[in-house]
Amino acid sequence: MKKGFLIITALFFGWSAVAQDKKAEAILDAMSAKYKALKTFNANFTYGVEGANMKLSNVFTGNVTVKGNKFKLKTAGQEIFNNGKDIYTYVKETNEVNISDFNPNDDSDFSPTKIYSIYKKGYKYIFKEEKKEGAASYEVVELSPTSGKSNVAKIQISVNKNDKSIKTWKVWDKSGKKTVFRIDKFVPNVPATDALFTFDKAKYPGVEVVDLR
Repeated sequence: MKKGFLIITALFFGWSAVAQDKKAEAILDAMSAKYKALKTFNANFTYGVEGANMKLSNVFTGNVTVKGNKFKLKTAGQEIFNNGKDIYTYVKETNEVNISDFNPNDDSDFSPTKIYSIYKKGYKYIFKEEKKEGAASYEVVELSPTSGKSNVAKIQISVNKNDKSIKTWKVWDKSGKKTVFRIDKFVPNVPATDALFTFDKAKYPGVEVVDLR
Protein backbone atom coordinates (compact mmCIF):
# COMPACT_ATOMS: atom_id res chain seq x y z
CA MET A 1 0.00 0.00 0.00
CA LYS A 2 2.79 2.38 0.93
CA LYS A 3 4.71 1.56 -2.25
CA GLY A 4 1.62 2.12 -4.38
CA PHE A 5 0.93 5.43 -2.65
CA LEU A 6 4.50 6.58 -3.35
CA ILE A 7 4.21 5.65 -7.02
CA ILE A 8 0.91 7.52 -7.38
CA THR A 9 2.33 10.53 -5.55
CA ALA A 10 5.42 10.58 -7.76
CA LEU A 11 3.31 10.34 -10.90
CA PHE A 12 0.99 13.10 -9.72
CA PHE A 13 3.76 15.54 -8.84
CA GLY A 14 5.74 14.65 -11.93
CA TRP A 15 2.68 15.39 -14.07
CA SER A 16 1.98 18.60 -12.16
CA ALA A 17 5.50 19.87 -12.77
CA VAL A 18 5.07 19.81 -16.55
CA ALA A 19 1.32 20.19 -16.99
CA GLN A 20 1.38 23.90 -17.74
CA ASP A 21 -1.06 25.49 -20.16
CA LYS A 22 0.82 25.39 -23.49
CA LYS A 23 -0.92 28.44 -24.92
CA ALA A 24 -0.16 30.47 -21.79
CA GLU A 25 3.42 29.22 -21.84
CA ALA A 26 3.89 30.29 -25.47
CA ILE A 27 2.55 33.78 -24.70
CA LEU A 28 4.77 34.19 -21.63
CA ASP A 29 7.87 32.85 -23.40
CA ALA A 30 7.38 35.27 -26.31
CA MET A 31 6.87 38.17 -23.91
CA SER A 32 9.96 37.24 -21.88
CA ALA A 33 12.10 36.86 -25.00
CA LYS A 34 11.06 40.32 -26.18
CA TYR A 35 12.29 42.05 -23.03
CA LYS A 36 15.42 39.93 -22.60
CA ALA A 37 16.52 40.87 -26.13
CA LEU A 38 16.58 44.56 -25.22
CA LYS A 39 19.84 46.14 -24.07
CA THR A 40 17.89 48.70 -22.04
CA PHE A 41 14.37 50.06 -21.69
CA ASN A 42 12.52 52.88 -20.01
CA ALA A 43 8.88 52.88 -18.93
CA ASN A 44 6.39 55.29 -17.39
CA PHE A 45 3.77 53.51 -15.32
CA THR A 46 0.75 54.01 -13.09
CA TYR A 47 -0.28 51.81 -10.20
CA GLY A 48 -3.03 51.75 -7.62
CA VAL A 49 -5.62 49.64 -5.84
CA GLU A 50 -8.59 48.61 -7.98
CA GLY A 51 -11.98 48.58 -6.30
CA ALA A 52 -15.22 46.78 -7.15
CA ASN A 53 -16.13 49.70 -9.45
CA MET A 54 -12.98 48.99 -11.52
CA LYS A 55 -11.57 52.39 -10.58
CA LEU A 56 -8.15 52.93 -9.01
CA SER A 57 -7.51 54.52 -5.61
CA ASN A 58 -4.21 55.37 -3.93
CA VAL A 59 -2.84 56.07 -7.39
CA PHE A 60 0.86 56.71 -8.01
CA THR A 61 2.94 57.18 -11.13
CA GLY A 62 6.54 56.27 -11.69
CA ASN A 63 9.40 55.78 -14.09
CA VAL A 64 11.93 52.98 -14.42
CA THR A 65 15.05 52.40 -16.50
CA VAL A 66 16.42 48.85 -16.74
CA LYS A 67 19.77 47.58 -18.06
CA GLY A 68 20.42 43.89 -17.47
CA ASN A 69 20.29 43.36 -13.70
CA LYS A 70 20.59 47.10 -13.01
CA PHE A 71 17.71 49.52 -12.63
CA LYS A 72 16.72 53.00 -11.50
CA LEU A 73 13.16 53.35 -10.19
CA LYS A 74 11.46 56.61 -9.24
CA THR A 75 8.00 56.64 -7.63
CA ALA A 76 6.03 57.83 -4.58
CA GLY A 77 8.73 60.16 -3.26
CA GLN A 78 11.46 57.54 -3.54
CA GLU A 79 14.32 56.83 -5.90
CA ILE A 80 15.84 53.36 -5.94
CA PHE A 81 19.19 52.73 -7.60
CA ASN A 82 20.45 49.19 -8.21
CA ASN A 83 23.90 48.95 -9.81
CA GLY A 84 24.01 45.15 -9.67
CA LYS A 85 26.03 45.20 -6.45
CA ASP A 86 24.37 47.70 -4.10
CA ILE A 87 20.85 49.07 -3.67
CA TYR A 88 20.39 52.73 -2.77
CA THR A 89 16.96 53.79 -1.54
CA TYR A 90 16.56 57.57 -1.39
CA VAL A 91 13.59 59.12 0.42
CA LYS A 92 12.96 62.68 -0.64
CA GLU A 93 10.86 63.63 2.41
CA THR A 94 13.68 62.87 4.87
CA ASN A 95 16.59 63.50 2.48
CA GLU A 96 18.03 60.15 3.50
CA VAL A 97 19.51 57.29 1.51
CA ASN A 98 19.85 53.71 2.75
CA ILE A 99 22.51 51.49 1.16
CA SER A 100 22.23 47.71 1.27
CA ASP A 101 23.80 44.75 -0.51
CA PHE A 102 22.08 43.49 -3.62
CA ASN A 103 21.54 39.74 -3.70
CA PRO A 104 19.79 38.64 -6.91
CA ASN A 105 18.71 35.40 -5.22
CA ASP A 106 16.87 37.31 -2.48
CA ASP A 107 15.49 40.01 -4.74
CA SER A 108 11.75 40.48 -4.90
CA ASP A 109 9.78 38.69 -7.63
CA PHE A 110 8.40 42.10 -8.53
CA SER A 111 11.78 43.69 -9.13
CA PRO A 112 11.85 45.49 -12.51
CA THR A 113 14.61 43.08 -13.56
CA LYS A 114 12.52 39.97 -12.79
CA ILE A 115 8.92 40.82 -13.56
CA TYR A 116 9.22 39.39 -17.08
CA SER A 117 10.49 36.00 -15.94
CA ILE A 118 8.76 35.33 -12.59
CA TYR A 119 6.46 32.78 -14.20
CA LYS A 120 9.39 30.40 -14.75
CA LYS A 121 9.67 29.40 -11.10
CA GLY A 122 7.05 28.97 -8.41
CA TYR A 123 3.93 29.60 -10.52
CA LYS A 124 1.32 27.66 -12.46
CA TYR A 125 -0.28 29.50 -15.35
CA ILE A 126 -3.29 29.30 -17.63
CA PHE A 127 -4.58 31.27 -20.60
CA LYS A 128 -7.53 33.31 -19.31
CA GLU A 129 -8.98 35.27 -22.22
CA GLU A 130 -8.38 37.52 -25.19
CA LYS A 131 -9.78 41.03 -25.08
CA LYS A 132 -9.71 44.19 -27.16
CA GLU A 133 -8.95 47.70 -25.97
CA GLY A 134 -9.38 50.16 -28.80
CA ALA A 135 -7.55 48.78 -31.84
CA ALA A 136 -5.27 46.51 -29.80
CA SER A 137 -5.85 42.90 -28.78
CA TYR A 138 -4.48 41.56 -25.50
CA GLU A 139 -3.98 38.00 -24.28
CA VAL A 140 -4.51 37.57 -20.55
CA VAL A 141 -2.55 34.91 -18.68
CA GLU A 142 -3.23 34.06 -15.04
CA LEU A 143 -0.46 32.93 -12.69
CA SER A 144 -1.02 31.14 -9.38
CA PRO A 145 1.79 30.52 -6.86
CA THR A 146 2.62 26.88 -6.19
CA SER A 147 3.63 27.63 -2.60
CA GLY A 148 1.00 28.20 0.06
CA LYS A 149 3.47 30.49 1.83
CA SER A 150 3.15 33.20 -0.80
CA ASN A 151 1.03 36.23 0.09
CA VAL A 152 0.05 36.46 -3.58
CA ALA A 153 -3.22 34.76 -4.51
CA LYS A 154 -2.91 35.26 -8.27
CA ILE A 155 -1.49 37.51 -10.98
CA GLN A 156 -3.03 38.41 -14.33
CA ILE A 157 -0.73 39.70 -17.07
CA SER A 158 -2.15 41.34 -20.21
CA VAL A 159 0.19 40.90 -23.19
CA ASN A 160 -0.23 42.73 -26.49
CA LYS A 161 -1.02 40.02 -29.03
CA ASN A 162 0.87 41.80 -31.81
CA ASP A 163 4.16 42.95 -30.27
CA LYS A 164 4.21 40.83 -27.04
CA SER A 165 4.61 43.87 -24.79
CA ILE A 166 2.99 43.99 -21.36
CA LYS A 167 0.13 46.43 -20.93
CA THR A 168 -0.96 45.64 -17.36
CA TRP A 169 -0.43 43.21 -14.56
CA LYS A 170 -2.87 42.79 -11.72
CA VAL A 171 -1.85 41.27 -8.40
CA TRP A 172 -4.35 39.86 -5.89
CA ASP A 173 -3.16 39.20 -2.35
CA LYS A 174 -4.81 36.66 -0.08
CA SER A 175 -6.99 39.31 1.53
CA GLY A 176 -8.55 40.05 -1.87
CA LYS A 177 -6.78 43.36 -2.40
CA LYS A 178 -6.04 43.94 -6.10
CA THR A 179 -3.11 46.14 -7.12
CA VAL A 180 -2.91 47.17 -10.77
CA PHE A 181 0.24 48.21 -12.63
CA ARG A 182 -0.24 49.82 -16.05
CA ILE A 183 2.46 50.69 -18.58
CA ASP A 184 1.70 54.16 -19.95
CA LYS A 185 4.77 54.63 -22.15
CA PHE A 186 7.53 52.23 -23.14
CA VAL A 187 10.80 53.12 -24.89
CA PRO A 188 13.23 50.31 -25.82
CA ASN A 189 17.01 50.61 -26.01
CA VAL A 190 17.34 54.04 -24.41
CA PRO A 191 20.83 55.46 -23.73
CA ALA A 192 21.83 54.47 -20.18
CA THR A 193 25.37 54.55 -18.81
CA ASP A 194 26.23 52.48 -15.74
CA ALA A 195 26.56 55.71 -13.72
CA LEU A 196 22.76 56.14 -13.93
CA PHE A 197 22.26 53.19 -11.59
CA THR A 198 24.51 54.40 -8.75
CA PHE A 199 23.44 57.07 -6.27
CA ASP A 200 25.48 60.27 -6.66
CA LYS A 201 25.65 61.97 -3.27
CA ALA A 202 26.80 65.25 -4.85
CA LYS A 203 23.40 65.65 -6.52
CA TYR A 204 21.57 65.53 -3.17
CA PRO A 205 22.95 68.30 -0.93
CA GLY A 206 22.78 67.53 2.79
CA VAL A 207 21.64 63.93 2.27
CA GLU A 208 22.04 61.59 5.26
CA VAL A 209 23.68 58.32 4.25
CA VAL A 210 22.76 55.17 6.20
CA ASP A 211 25.06 52.33 5.15
CA LEU A 212 23.49 48.97 6.03
CA ARG A 213 26.03 46.78 4.24
